[in-house]
Amino acid sequence: MPTWLMLIQIATSIALIGVVLFQSRKAGQGGGIFGGGTFADHRGRKGKEVLLLKITTAIAVLFMFSSIMISIYR
Repeated sequence: MPTWLMLIQIATSIALIGVVLFQSRKAGQGGGIFGGGTFADHRGRKGKEVLLLKITTAIAVLFMFSSIMISIYR
């Protein structure tokens, strides 16, 4: 397995943890963890929350892509 691929995996996992920790948690919205969240939940978000949501999505996609690439190289 290439070293550069492992470094990308480690960097994206650390970045994903960091971005998730920066997101604000609102009381009573833990139901989204189990699939209770809908697209309508994103309407009330503003400014920083929207940016963090987009960054989280982008890093998560990169993390999944690097995970798939690691499994292919094995």
